[in-house]
Amino acid sequence: MKIERARVIVTCPGRNFVTLKIETDQGVSGIGDATLNGREKAVVAYLEDHVIPCLIGKDPRRIEDIWQYLYRGAYWRRGPVTMSAIAAVDTALWDIKAKMANMPLYDLLGGQSRDRVLVYGHANGADLAETVDAVARYVDMGYKAIRAQSGVPGMKDVYGVGRGKLFYEPAGVGLPQETQWNTPKYLRFVPTLFDKLREKFGLDVQLLHDAHHRLTPNEAAQLGKSLEPYGLFWLEDATPAENQEAFRLIRQHTTTPLAVGEIFNTIWDCKDLIQNQLIDYIRTTVVRAGGITHLRRIADLASLYQVRTGSHGATDLSPVTMGAALHFDTWVPNFGIQEYMRHSPETDAVFPHAYRFEDGYLYPGDAVGHGVDIDEKEAAKYPYEPAYLPVARLEDGTMWNW
Repeated sequence: MKIERARVIVTCPGRNFVTLKIETDQGVSGIGDATLNGREKAVVAYLEDHVIPCLIGKDPRRIEDIWQYLYRGAYWRRGPVTMSAIAAVDTALWDIKAKMANMPLYDLLGGQSRDRVLVYGHANGADLAETVDAVARYVDMGYKAIRAQSGVPGMKDVYGVGRGKLFYEPAGVGLPQETQWNTPKYLRFVPTLFDKLREKFGLDVQLLHDAHHRLTPNEAAQLGKSLEPYGLFWLEDATPAENQEAFRLIRQHTTTPLAVGEIFNTIWDCKDLIQNQLIDYIRTTVVRAGGITHLRRIADLASLYQVRTGSHGATDLSPVTMGAALHFDTWVPNFGIQEYMRHSPETDAVFPHAYRFEDGYLYPGDAVGHGVDIDEKEAAKYPYEPAYLPVARLEDGTMWNW
C-alpha cells in the first residue's frame, strides 16, 4: 500500500481552514486539519513545498515512522507551522488506518474508556448582565460546564467578547485589530462576575474562565485566590507559559485549578509543568501538538502526575480536529473536559461529521475513521480571505499579550 497523492484544500466558510487530503493507491483516503489561525498560508507552503513531496510512495500504515521522519528528519523541529503540518499528516494517516480496519478511530486507539465526552461552551457578554444571560442560554441548551467571559467596566474590546454569540469568532478580516487592556480593572471586576453567576445558577453548573495570557504570575495568583470561593472548574492561561517555572508562584498561592497548553507544540513545552504538578489540565490539541501520535505521549506523561486533558476546541480548529479530538477523548484514560465552540452552519456543510451534541456531552459517533469528511464542491464556494486575530496594548500604548 502506498500514498499516491496528497493535496491541500483551503476554504473560508466564515473563517479559513486548511485541510490535507491523503489518497492511497488502494482507494482509501484520509483528511487532517492544518489550520493555523492568521498564519494559514505558512502551513500551506510548508505542506506543499516540503512535506507532500516526501510522502509520495510511502506506506501510510507506518504512522510512527512517518511522524519521526517529518519531525526528526526536518532538523528544524517544533514550532506551530511545522507541528500543524505534521498533525495534518498524522491525523489523515490515522483516519486511513481506521478505515482500513473498518472501525471507529477510538477502537483503533484501544477502545472507549467512557461513553460520552463532557464539553464546555462559551458564554460571552459586553457587560455583566449580558454574560449572565448568555450563561442562562447555555444552561437551557443542556451544558453542564460553561466558560464565562465579560466586558469590563471602563475597558472596551475585552478578550472573549466579539462578533457573534453561539458562533463567536475573534479573528477579523484585514490587518489585526488593536485592542486595549487594563489589568487592575480586570482583577477588580472578575470576582464580581463569578459572585453573580454563583448567586444566579448555584453550584451545579461548572464554571470556567480564561485570562488569556494577560497576567503576571503574581497577578494570576491574586486572581486565583480571589476566585476560590466560587469553585471554578479551572482558570485558563493565567500567564504566558514560555517560563514554565512561573506557574510555581501561582500554585503556591491558590488552589483554583489551573489549565494551560493550547499554544503548546510538543511535550517539551509542558514537561516541567506536568512533572512538577504545577497545572491540573493540559490543553494541547490534535492540530497544534503534532497529531494523535504525539498527543498520546503528552497525555500518558500527564497521567503519571494526575493531570487531566482539556483540549482546545475553538472555531479556529476545523471539524476535522474536533472529530479526531473526540475519538481521542473517548479513549484517553485521564480525560478531563473538551472545549466545544460550535461551528457555523456553512462550516458544518463543508465538513459533514458523525459527532453530535446531547445534554452537555459530545458523542463521536460510530463511523469508521475519525468520522469527518470534506465536501470539496461546497468548500470551493468559499475562497481564502486574509484574516488575523487581534493584538492588545496597555492603555499607555505598550504592546501586551492578546
